[in-house]
Amino acid sequence: MAALDDLDRRLLSALRENGRESVASLARTLDVSRATVNSRLERLVASGTVVGFSVRVRDELDPQAIRAISLIEVEGRATDKVIRQLKGLPQIRALHTTNGAWDLVAELSTENLTDFDHVLGRIRSIEGIVNSETSLLLSSVLR
Repeated sequence: MAALDDLDRRLLSALRENGRESVASLARTLDVSRATVNSRLERLVASGTVVGFSVRVRDELDPQAIRAISLIEVEGRATDKVIRQLKGLPQIRALHTTNGAWDLVAELSTENLTDFDHVLGRIRSIEGIVNSETSLLLSSVLR
């Protein structure tokens, strides 16, 4: 994978803001040609830097959704096995490895507290997870 230059970073930033932005609009914003935007975007996708495009839903449009961050401690060398099992839970929106006291950080989202309780039980029952601490997200002040 080639290193990203300033134009790549600015293009990615613009796409994070609006993944449906037209190539013509991106070209105007970045002050480059449409062909340049197309070729950069094709290269970023082909190299695996861009792995897909998705829709972000404004949190307040689903006020009943339960969102949380779960810090997870894994026993010994079970991290790969635990990650594979966690990836299978659709309520986990993102999963990160980290250092320090916690080995993994999971971003969770469920429709209600009953589902939230259920997914926490599933996470805590995964063999290799020895401890977890979960905090509900009340509001987002920066995204």
